[in-house]
Amino acid sequence: MHIIIHHSSMVPIYEQIVNRIKTEISRGELLPDTMLPSVRGLSNQLKISALTVKKAYDCLEEEGYVVTVHGKGTFVARSNPELLAEAQQREVEEAFSAALERARDCGMDADRVRQLFALMMEEYYD
Repeated sequence: MHIIIHHSSMVPIYEQIVNRIKTEISRGELLPDTMLPSVRGLSNQLKISALTVKKAYDCLEEEGYVVTVHGKGTFVARSNPELLAEAQQREVEEAFSAALERARDCGMDADRVRQLFALMMEEYYD
């Protein structure tokens, strides 16, 4: 597991950890039953507060991505692939909604948004 924290980011550190672990799980880089670093171990590695790591792990557990076994550690949960795909789609939909709201707030019309989206699709998928 490789996590890089961007201290200058507007995204809180615990969310950066959550997002990175979710990404590694969805890409199959972290497999079910894989043990995550201990809270103290990851906090030392990243040079951040253990409470921040604990908050990230708690969020991941609430969302069903990990399971904590008292005295043993935190492990990647065995999950239903369809549920994982649905959760990922929901996250993408939320990001699209936020982007569309922002475009509307900036006065962009639907045609301009479609052009921008097409341009960005070429960048990411070609």
